[in-house]
Amino acid sequence: MQGVRRTSTNPVSDVAGRLAGDGAVLMLDSYGTVLACTPGVGELLGARGADLIGRPFADFLAAGSDRGVVPRDGRAMLRRSGGPAVKVRLELLPLGGDLGAQFLVWAVPEAVAAGREQDQALVRALFGQTAIGLVLHDPDLRIVRSNHPPVAVGLPADAGAGPSGAALDEVLVPEDAEAIEEELRRVAQTGVPATDRVLRARYRKAPEQERVISLSALRLEDGDGRCTGVAVLFSDVTERHQEQRRQALVDGAEKLLLGSLDIVATAEGLAGVLVPEYADLAAIDLAEAALLGEEPGEFWLGAPLRRVAVAGAWPAELLPVGALVRVRDPEREPVYRRRAVAVSDLSELRAALADDAERRRQVLPDAATSLLMMPLRAREQLLGAAVLLRCGARARFDRDDAALGTQVGARAGISLDNARRYTRERRTAEILQRSLLPQADTQVSAAEAAGTYVPAGTATGIGGTWFDVIPLSSCRVAFVVGDVVGHGVEAAAAMGRLRTAVQTLSDMDLPPEELLTHLDDLVTRLSQAERAAPVPPAGRRPGSVLGSTCVYAVYDPITGLCTIASAGHPPPVLSAPGQPACFAQVKAGPSLGVGGLPFESVEQAMEPGTLCAFYTDTLLAHREEGTEERLRQFRDQVQAAAREDRSPARIGHAVLRHLLPQAPEYEVTLLIARLHTLPAGSTAAWEFPATPEAVGRARDAVTIQLTAWQLEELVFTTELLVSELVTNSIRYAGGPVGLRLIRDQALICEVSDPSQTQPRLRRALVTDEGGRGLFLVAQLSQRWGSRYTHHGKTIWAEQPLPAC
Repeated sequence: MQGVRRTSTNPVSDVAGRLAGDGAVLMLDSYGTVLACTPGVGELLGARGADLIGRPFADFLAAGSDRGVVPRDGRAMLRRSGGPAVKVRLELLPLGGDLGAQFLVWAVPEAVAAGREQDQALVRALFGQTAIGLVLHDPDLRIVRSNHPPVAVGLPADAGAGPSGAALDEVLVPEDAEAIEEELRRVAQTGVPATDRVLRARYRKAPEQERVISLSALRLEDGDGRCTGVAVLFSDVTERHQEQRRQALVDGAEKLLLGSLDIVATAEGLAGVLVPEYADLAAIDLAEAALLGEEPGEFWLGAPLRRVAVAGAWPAELLPVGALVRVRDPEREPVYRRRAVAVSDLSELRAALADDAERRRQVLPDAATSLLMMPLRAREQLLGAAVLLRCGARARFDRDDAALGTQVGARAGISLDNARRYTRERRTAEILQRSLLPQADTQVSAAEAAGTYVPAGTATGIGGTWFDVIPLSSCRVAFVVGDVVGHGVEAAAAMGRLRTAVQTLSDMDLPPEELLTHLDDLVTRLSQAERAAPVPPAGRRPGSVLGSTCVYAVYDPITGLCTIASAGHPPPVLSAPGQPACFAQVKAGPSLGVGGLPFESVEQAMEPGTLCAFYTDTLLAHREEGTEERLRQFRDQVQAAAREDRSPARIGHAVLRHLLPQAPEYEVTLLIARLHTLPAGSTAAWEFPATPEAVGRARDAVTIQLTAWQLEELVFTTELLVSELVTNSIRYAGGPVGLRLIRDQALICEVSDPSQTQPRLRRALVTDEGGRGLFLVAQLSQRWGSRYTHHGKTIWAEQPLPAC
């Protein structure tokens, strides 16, 4: 068989493998006659195998070929029955011995042989280079073969040469090896390939050097589908991973700008960004002034920093959250520089702090191997510092880490400074808001009341709500709760304007619906002026009063009537003793300044001890529960608290504890009032015709009543007041004339007539014969005024009671 390529491989194992593949095998004697063949020969030549037995192999060569010679490269053309010639590769396997069979000829189609050569070339190329790692593992995941020399990874020269090769944990750091083995075991068990899995793979011989690989793995199987191992392709992506991590850290610090504007929450977010990607432990220390929203200013000896956040498995020996960190020497402290400082070797620092236990607790736990101090600066102000620590086998901080820390600290400093300024604005708005509100508790004869203001958790929810309890003439009292559109300092200032306006209008003793009408006109004028004003350079207009809401209620403890009107505000809850709580049946008019329907009031009789709860609709805002459900809960809570006969302040706190378990998103105002009536015998009333004799009769009635009240000291002045007021009513208004005395914390004298002409105090000239009556009334009383009624007007005057 001249010219057929000969091999020296083991014929038994080689033939067994080839029979399972594509192609055909022929058994020849020493003359080249076919003694036997596999079924593949018939498929290759298009003939039955039995027809080929006993024929010379040369007969199968295509026409034109040298029938006695096979090319030395093994390439030949074989004739195919009923079809074109087939290009094949031939390989001769000598058998030897005394048997008649001397050779085996393996014939493979050219395309199949070329594909196998390409596969072999690919395998040789993979194992012949080191840019792309290739490792073969046996079913026990031990390394069988690798294109990396064993000595390159710290193993003996013969390691990994066969089934007794090294395990992964002999090559890699144990925790990294465990993660990779888990991935390979999953591939071996399921057969599902792993693609581009990014894992740490630090060598045992250099655990401090960071090494990250991108790994792909697939299961190897034999002909019966049994797992024979796992093939792994990997590439070193350490630099790319570090760059991505650095960018992620910078992006994470920038994203803090989009998060919470609470400075502590921002610090906690920064600590979360730094651990575990950048450090094992992190502590954020901020200046006390920054936490209060103030400018930190220059640091001096002993200036305190507050530890506001930590991340990682924080050691017990280090200062916890809330502890104070004192500045020793700002000139020498590395944190007060403009750049982050990395300390990769802590031996000198440990020696320097050996006798300073306090300082060691600040920065140096026992497990730390390297340290990085990151200043947190913004607008040339040092807000604080981040203390970062790495422990164990992790790569130590170096100059590149310090440069990255400087970038992260600069961006985080901007976020912290925004939160600081936000904190200052929030505190300013809250302080202004609280300063504009009245005292929480109010005690008058008509009622005892307590207002509660709950600031929002953010500055965007502060500013705009208010409550008020305003004493009116004749022992009456007004209850007010309102809400201004907007937030912040501007809304708080706008609220102050509206509250002042309500107090001024209430002094005119207007009915609730008329007061809201005047307030609505005022809001309309103010909003028009706001729209006409130029926009400030900062682009922010003052807080708008347009669209504000208000509820105004007037209670008379003598008649027991309460008159309520609303401008877009929810109705109060009323809880009378022994009766179920309900909402007042008041029809809410439009919000202030919006216009539309007129305001309407409702008059309700109140039993002594009735509890009234006025509130802002922010109390009903809840993300999970609907408004109807919150209204029901609020009503039930008011009723339950009223049954326990607590003070209004305690009732308000109990209701808020139930409805507001956490800081609300928007500020909430709640006003609780318990209504009273004046004791029996505290009032006396008469009605006189418009005749001159009525003045004398009025004086006599006053004298008798004051004597009965043992207020003889006030008889003379009260007679003068009554004489002037009754005389004026008879002269200018006609009759009938009503007279009422009220004994409360002061003595109140009221004269009513059917005229709606308000009296005016004026200075009478020397030549005038009259005009001095009201001047005399003003001199004899501590307060006086007049108010409209449904049937005319009432002029009243108060005198202090004599000291006991």
